[in-house]
Amino acid sequence: MMSEQTMSKDLNQLSNEDFRLQFRHFLAAHFPPELRQDFRRPFFRLRGETERDWLKTLYQHGWRAPAWPREYGGMGLSFDKQMIYHEELEHANVARVADMGDTMLGPTLIQFGNEEQKRYYIPRILSCEHGWAQGYSEPGAGSDLASLRTQAVRDGEFFVVNGQKIWTTMANNRTHCFALVRTGKYPKKQQGISFLIIDLSSPGVTIRTIFNLAGEDELCEVFFDNVRVPVQNLVGELDKGWTIAKSLLGFERIWIGSPGVASKALSITRQLLAETGQDKQPGVMDRYAVLAADLYDFRALYAEMCAKAVESGARGPEISALKVYVSELLQRITEFNLELGLEHAGIVGEVEIGQTTFDLHRQFMVARPASIFGGTNEVQRDILARAVLEMPAE
Repeated sequence: MMSEQTMSKDLNQLSNEDFRLQFRHFLAAHFPPELRQDFRRPFFRLRGETERDWLKTLYQHGWRAPAWPREYGGMGLSFDKQMIYHEELEHANVARVADMGDTMLGPTLIQFGNEEQKRYYIPRILSCEHGWAQGYSEPGAGSDLASLRTQAVRDGEFFVVNGQKIWTTMANNRTHCFALVRTGKYPKKQQGISFLIIDLSSPGVTIRTIFNLAGEDELCEVFFDNVRVPVQNLVGELDKGWTIAKSLLGFERIWIGSPGVASKALSITRQLLAETGQDKQPGVMDRYAVLAADLYDFRALYAEMCAKAVESGARGPEISALKVYVSELLQRITEFNLELGLEHAGIVGEVEIGQTTFDLHRQFMVARPASIFGGTNEVQRDILARAVLEMPAE
């Protein structure tokens, strides 16, 4: 159910400055200082109970789900206040969360779910009773998602699901996943796909952890062996899940297209410049100025494209440009940071440079897959060429 705070407050009535100050004071009072991101823990992300405790705190005080309508328990913020909300999280160095229930599934259910699904799942997303993973990519069906082969066959009041998902972020810390499954055979591979909610505690579900180059175990592969899923867990129409999939990918690419992580990387750059004395070298500062200007320009582009998406309610293929640009900007910044680290650049783990502790290896490794996940940048460029620039396919 909705928190009393969320129901009673319409924060849009505040001026932007008053809203900013209120949220800033809340973060200062309630987010644990020991969990904040710093140069030693760049791009730090909360996990498990620590993540759930923070999300519950946000919800209990009326600061959860800024983009959701108030009638569904969200904050119902105007777009300018949503931007302020995320700017303040960044300003306060609040650790990141992979809150796919808030950013992906909730908006999808609000748009496509039936009333029973909304009543059941949405309060449990907000209260953190359920945690969510995204079951999209498969071996052989990553960026070419429509080639997926995980199958769901109707058996009375259940679907029987068999197949495999991979690169399933945080599945080892989640209770449920929303998955694309093949339910029919049609001439076009985008047809015959359905959107299904699956309880990860169901018999026949196996989750295996994958460690990434940064040494983290956030990625998983998930196996489905005759998993029985109630028919009422189908979101939208049978065989017509591709429309839902595209809409959800629009939410995802807005989320991963945020300038937040690139901004954190550039804060590492500024600290390295100061600690190494390279801020006195004109050539080095010229390169920093280019990156800073590119980030400034991208912030303006991000705000403009998100505002248009909110105004129109559409998240078209042009959203892919955000993900492509910011992932490559992040990689350029983190590569520059390694150069600024000089003889420390090859050290794995924490290193003292001047008066600051850095982890240059982690910030670099976390940036490497940014141009791959959420649809590789090569595929996104192809989407932009065909769907936005209307270039002919060869």
